[in-house]
Amino acid sequence: MIDLSQSQLLRLQQTLSPQQIQMIKLLELPTLQLEQRIKQELEENPVLEEEEKEDEGDDKKEISMEEYLREDDTPGYKMRANNYSKDDKQLAPTISGGRSLHEYLIEQLGYKQLDEREMTLAKFLVGSIDDDGYLRRDLDAVADDISFMMGIETDENELEQVLYVIHELEPAGIGARDLQECLVLQLESLSGDSRERQLAMRVLTHSFDEFTKKHFDKLMLRLGVDEQTFRGVLEEIMHLSPRPGNLYTEGSDGAVPYVTPDFLLDVQGGEFFLKLNSWNIPEVRVNRRYIEMLRAMQGNKNLSEGEKETQQFVKGKIESAKWFIQAIRQRHDTLMRTMTEILDYQRAYFLSGDKADLRPMILKDIAERTDLDVSTISRVVNSKYVQTPFGIILLKELFSEAMQTEDGGEVSSHEIKQILTQCIAGEDKRRPIKDETLMEILNTKGYKIARRTVAKYREMLGIPVARLRKEL
Repeated sequence: MIDLSQSQLLRLQQTLSPQQIQMIKLLELPTLQLEQRIKQELEENPVLEEEEKEDEGDDKKEISMEEYLREDDTPGYKMRANNYSKDDKQLAPTISGGRSLHEYLIEQLGYKQLDEREMTLAKFLVGSIDDDGYLRRDLDAVADDISFMMGIETDENELEQVLYVIHELEPAGIGARDLQECLVLQLESLSGDSRERQLAMRVLTHSFDEFTKKHFDKLMLRLGVDEQTFRGVLEEIMHLSPRPGNLYTEGSDGAVPYVTPDFLLDVQGGEFFLKLNSWNIPEVRVNRRYIEMLRAMQGNKNLSEGEKETQQFVKGKIESAKWFIQAIRQRHDTLMRTMTEILDYQRAYFLSGDKADLRPMILKDIAERTDLDVSTISRVVNSKYVQTPFGIILLKELFSEAMQTEDGGEVSSHEIKQILTQCIAGEDKRRPIKDETLMEILNTKGYKIARRTVAKYREMLGIPVARLRKEL
């Protein structure tokens, strides 16, 4: 007989509220996607409205949430003061002028025959493409985000079909999920069909692993070509770009990827002036007409069933709007709080702009200073940039481990990586420097480091092993 029994088990389990989930999602968004997210919420929630800049001479009293709903939180938020100078407006938005890459892609989508649903999915996918032009997220994860953020149920197969359309856009290779797909898309977009180009396509589609490992002898044998022909095949591939996002440079003189900084830092006389780059972020508030409507309904005890349903609908939308506004405000406070501590911790670097002045810093260091969780700090610095007097910096690049020197001091791993980069850049490509030799070079410079650590930092820099760096 099967023994069936019941028992009670007391267990503590942390669950996230919808507000907490919304806050986490907003915290992860960089500035460009935050703007899109707020505009989406404005379209979906009729209670929310975009707030116009206040006229300094206008002393009209603002209707507050406390007055009508007896809540503690105000129904609006401010992410910027109304005191921008003309110089601020020119500086704030982006590195380059003209349209952004994402705007350029969405403009091209307008020429495709997509229905409303397909266009919505396509725009979301475009918004998920990173600065290099890749869609590095799994389509299942993207589908979950679309369901959560937009209320649209979709799946990997449907998104795959929409992604095929994005792959037809310019620059060629955009929206690729890995390097192989990126190069194949670019090669397919080229006109002409020379023998070298046909062989290059064979290499990329059927022998990509051997190509990345530089097994050139094996490839020449497989293709049945001599070294001269194979050089032509390599040339076809080397003309392709591993970062298609960099191919779009409208409004800039050089091949600089489009980046919207999340923070703007000015340094004057050794003093930091930090603000969020919210120049193009809509300011939102609860529309007072709906608050007045709800107040009137709450004072009427003789509502019909239809009016009661309307009351619940309006109340729900106001609550949703309030949660959204609170999440935006909390995002603002968390980002500023975190960045302020990073500035204080790395003060010497932000004053000089010299990477040699970077202190060893890990997420835990900033978490302890801000009394925030390490996971929160990780979300703040992920895909966020700060514009400084010496250029735009990816926040993640400011974090590094501590390395011991012979005299017992500590240096940032950035310093180790800089030496490795210089050594490899100056090596003889016919006889590349092995990891063991790199370790010996660092040891002679006073850095106590093991060969496996050299290999780890080399991989973090995206530099292949010596065998793969060898050139003909």
